[in-house]
Amino acid sequence: MKSRRFEWAAPDRLVGEIREYLSHEDRTVDVSGIAAEVAERGDAALLELTAKFDAPEAESVSLRVGQNEALAALEALDPEVRSALETAIANVRQVAEAQLGPDEKDVKLPQGHTVIVGEVPVAAAGIYAPGGRASYPSTVVMGCVTARVAGVDRVVLVAPPRPDGRIDPATLAAAALCAVDEIYAVGGAQAIFALARGTETIRPVDVIAGPGNAWVQAAKREVFGEVAIDSLAGPSDLTVVVDSKTNLRWAALDLCAQAEHGEESPLVAIATEPGVIERLEVEVDAVASASPTVKDCKLALVEAPSAVEAIALVNLVAPEHLELMSADSVALARAVRTAGCVFTGQEAGTAFGDYIAGSNHVLPTDGTGRIFGPLSPATFRRATARVSLNAESVRALAGPLESLARAEGLPVHGLSANRRAKDLDQDEE
Repeated sequence: MKSRRFEWAAPDRLVGEIREYLSHEDRTVDVSGIAAEVAERGDAALLELTAKFDAPEAESVSLRVGQNEALAALEALDPEVRSALETAIANVRQVAEAQLGPDEKDVKLPQGHTVIVGEVPVAAAGIYAPGGRASYPSTVVMGCVTARVAGVDRVVLVAPPRPDGRIDPATLAAAALCAVDEIYAVGGAQAIFALARGTETIRPVDVIAGPGNAWVQAAKREVFGEVAIDSLAGPSDLTVVVDSKTNLRWAALDLCAQAEHGEESPLVAIATEPGVIERLEVEVDAVASASPTVKDCKLALVEAPSAVEAIALVNLVAPEHLELMSADSVALARAVRTAGCVFTGQEAGTAFGDYIAGSNHVLPTDGTGRIFGPLSPATFRRATARVSLNAESVRALAGPLESLARAEGLPVHGLSANRRAKDLDQDEE
């Protein structure tokens, strides 16, 4: 684990220094070539790219994964893992259902007309679950359960296959538990372009959600507007706020657990009291040196002059995960405006949110918490409005409408309203 201490400065200047230190040169990638390949050659491009990047050891690769394969993976799954997945599914479903409001509300306006506002689910959602040499059945749960709760009819899962060309069995088993409609063994930028624009085998979707590497995020940026996307989720990051009362071994374990996601994961630790950062750094080194799965990430260490200043810096960092491990965590949490998910108190480690607490682990990263929030049913629903007018409201609104239309230079808009009003008056005579 590489770490660097930063001298306190104005938060808006300090956050720039931290970002420069934590950034990776290859964070921005060019996916235009992949986009062109998928558009021109469809399935053939997906198969070729999958064989090249994900499954070089496979004798052959195929896109569509049959439901029988997912059900077989579920039957073969370790019972303890199945039980854990079922617990996670139940908790994520309960939290997602709590986020749903009434489907429709009738709004009665003073002029006598009604506007019915509500939400409807999109028809199809694509969930991206990272894979390849690691597996993320938990991401299947987070994305697919939430889409189902939102009311989506067609839920599609894409995941990169392992080098042998097969999707990890735990990921398939999770897909079976979540009743996913379609599963495809394809990952990377090519999977995003296939979901957005379609190929011979994969029909396009309306919303794409799920975390991924720099290639996946670059592709999501490119297709945004053609489809909706959840957020720019990946690579994963963590910021912790600690003081002299913090269990620093727990804090070190949480930072190192985040480092398991890959060396691109940015880590920040902010202490609100003197001497704490030095002790935390020792604990992090001890955990990292004893854990072969911990990647060589960069850790930014900051000593803030106060808890208030620490939160000011946090709001500029806009971390994906924020752990408030100081004594005043509940009060501090009220001042947080940009974090993807806030874990308050020492017991609330990020790992619980990653897997089983019920909150969604598909969160905005790379500072985009300023504009995006966690994956929720709202990601898969779109607002609607139905307008109903009667004779009374037509008469009341036609005159003001005509004035506005004339001011905008669109006179036929006004004429369409006034014609209705006049015809309605004649009908009543």
